[in-house]
Amino acid sequence: MRHSGKTSFWLLLLVAVISGGACFAIASLLLDVQQHKIEARTPIVRVAEVTDDTTDPAIWGQNWPLQYDDYLKTADMTQTTYGGSEAVPNVPTDEDPRDVVSKSKLETIPQLKRMWAGYAFAKDFREERGHAYMLTDQMYTERQKVGQPGTCINCHASTYVAMKELGDGDIMVGFEKLNMMPYMEAKEHLSHAVACIDCHDPDTMALRVTRPAFIEGIAAAKASEGVDDYDVNTQATRHEMRTYVCAQCHVEYYFKGEKKRLTYPWDKGLTIDDAYAYYEEAGFKDWTHAETGAPMLKAQHPEFELWSQGIHAKSGVTCADCHMPYKRVGGTKISDHHVRSPLLNVNRACGTCHKQDDAELIARAENIQTTHRHLVESALNALVDLIDDIKVAKEAGATDEQLAEALQWQRKASFYVDYVEAENSSGFHAGQYAARILGDSINYSRKGQNALRGLQLAAADDTAEPADEQAAEAQTGG
Repeated sequence: MRHSGKTSFWLLLLVAVISGGACFAIASLLLDVQQHKIEARTPIVRVAEVTDDTTDPAIWGQNWPLQYDDYLKTADMTQTTYGGSEAVPNVPTDEDPRDVVSKSKLETIPQLKRMWAGYAFAKDFREERGHAYMLTDQMYTERQKVGQPGTCINCHASTYVAMKELGDGDIMVGFEKLNMMPYMEAKEHLSHAVACIDCHDPDTMALRVTRPAFIEGIAAAKASEGVDDYDVNTQATRHEMRTYVCAQCHVEYYFKGEKKRLTYPWDKGLTIDDAYAYYEEAGFKDWTHAETGAPMLKAQHPEFELWSQGIHAKSGVTCADCHMPYKRVGGTKISDHHVRSPLLNVNRACGTCHKQDDAELIARAENIQTTHRHLVESALNALVDLIDDIKVAKEAGATDEQLAEALQWQRKASFYVDYVEAENSSGFHAGQYAARILGDSINYSRKGQNALRGLQLAAADDTAEPADEQAAEAQTGG
């Protein structure tokens, strides 16, 4: 009996200890959950005044340190299989003080020099780096030696306040003045790369569009769909804004007229065929090809346009969902401002929708990109073959009139392959659409060669003897 009593005592004591521990753990958990809920409801404590004229992101960072810390990480240089940037040492000079640059694409894709012969991009074109470098890399590119207009700076610097100041409060007026300045003169009005103020209202932190070219461009695109007088800042949803703030810059564009007005060629729609038709109607060219004399178009970086034709856009997935996915820090949910390739953040960028493991998701994406890369190589090789054939025809005495059709095919083939080569997803944003564009480019190069073949046959016919005369000469010994 004594033994039984002792057992009961220790058993009761053990139960009491376990129960007490469990109660303590549950209480701690509830307290932690409550604390996180309080954190989530706590308004931002503003320790620094931020106004509609505050361009320095470091000042904004005093109020939003989590986002600012991520923003600073855009200086990281990390290579993916088909993107990112590998750090290459650079000897600083007075003209170029950078000690590190990214790899030259002209070295890894030599066909680009031939495609862009006579244009500034044939002198310097490098792998893309993070947002932290967008201004310095443009300031010190070799392309500056041929002289660039202030228009170029629209997407590489925090221009919103500068445009307001130049336009006495009217950003449209300031935008026009900035475009017409030489690049280095425009740079004097700017201090930072694209920053917080370019995408956020300082009072509410709501997303907004500050780039006049996009405001005009998206209104033109909507008009082509039957939506008149579209105002992106009052009519776009918050969900749409998670794409539009990125699309302010990640687009195809050109410099319109003598005033070099930054313009997006969206009057007819957002497809490459719409853009090419727009340029044809406008009679626009970026430069004359140095080897052939063709009137050329230089595609820029149409990520928004390619995305708009892809499965993610059709499924309602925005740019920010993949490149700036949500994350939790304590009880706070924020958008990750370390803007980068989703393949460097695949678990949060892709895993929200796709439940395969990270390695499988990366393999799927890279398979799309590998196929794309193969097609790009084929299209570039076809274009270079056309350029070589045009040169041969010119050297043989073909006139400009005789070459006109082949030169037009060169212009189109070049624009189509350049459109997807300049786009930075390596085919991922819209794989089948990009493949169709590259197939078209190869076909246009073939058509250009066919036009030249006709000239060669005509030349051969001029010098050949008629078949019946050849037969007569053969019978008489010639």
